Amino acid sequence: MLSKIPFIEFFAKQKLNSYLATINTIDDYQMIFKNLMEKVIEKSISSFQVNGLDCLNKDDNYLYISNHRDISLDAALLAFHLHQSGFRTFNIAVGNNLMEESWASDLFRLNKSFIIQRAGGTKKEIYSNLSLASQFIQYSIFENNTSVWIAQKQGRAKDGMDNTDPALLKMIHLSTRKSQSAASYFNSLKVVPVSISYEYDPNDQLKAKELDVLQTKKQYAKKKDEDLKSIADGITGKKGNVIINLTKPMNFTEDDNYQSISEKITSSIISSYKLQATNFAACKLLKIDLKQDAYSVEEIAHAEKKLEARCQFLGTGVRSKLLEQYANPAIRQMQIT
Repeated sequence: MLSKIPFIEFFAKQKLNSYLATINTIDDYQMIFKNLMEKVIEKSISSFQVNGLDCLNKDDNYLYISNHRDISLDAALLAFHLHQSGFRTFNIAVGNNLMEESWASDLFRLNKSFIIQRAGGTKKEIYSNLSLASQFIQYSIFENNTSVWIAQKQGRAKDGMDNTDPALLKMIHLSTRKSQSAASYFNSLKVVPVSISYEYDPNDQLKAKELDVLQTKKQYAKKKDEDLKSIADGITGKKGNVIINLTKPMNFTEDDNYQSISEKITSSIISSYKLQATNFAACKLLKIDLKQDAYSVEEIAHAEKKLEARCQFLGTGVRSKLLEQYANPAIRQMQIT
């Protein structure tokens, strides 16, 4: 079983075995997690930066709602930085599609994750599972003194289009919807929009191929262990510069509903997204003219060269999908500013 663990590149089997044998508590695992994250940053990230902690209080709990690019690292990198900065970490919402392997299920749970069962069973069972997740979020923040991290919609934004799903907000609100308005409840949860930006996505080709298949055939058959491979590639692949931006907790008005709340969160995430040279280079390669002064001509040219290399053996349709992943955040940000 150990040979299947994607972290194996960072640990010899014998060393990993000895580490796992010492795990008795969540704190034990999180020390191993800390060491792992240090190695991930050292080996696969050129520079790592988190902005916005000055908007937060170390004694408060928050509902972090984040855009989603990488299955495991989006939450893990933020949790690592919060811990290193003296903040409490959070419970992480994880979809049940990642629980195919028992070791993955165990490790996600050890790392303060909880499972959201979104599919399977009858409608009544699905509703019951979503209600349970809602109750856990409420319990975590208000009774267990622990923040929660959740992606803004189900699944990664493989096309680079960051949108908050109103249905997600409805699920979160289930536990108090009969006693508290949506606006009031989300204000009490202290919603912090999170925007994570990767200069390069190790899974960009795989995402582009899936999007191209979906466009042409309307259906994509995911291979066995494809998500687990994405986790491994996301951890080990070169990511360049990685920037996470946090904004201050949001304030909603009483006339806000799920739709307007989702739009405000989406707008905050898009506007705070750190655009990188690859975003503008992709626009240029797609013949989209966007004005920018953050990067030099040389930096954009270098990013273009890197992107072209990633597209070298891709068909026309897949190439377009890959470039759109990088271009869309820049296009969206320019549209709302």
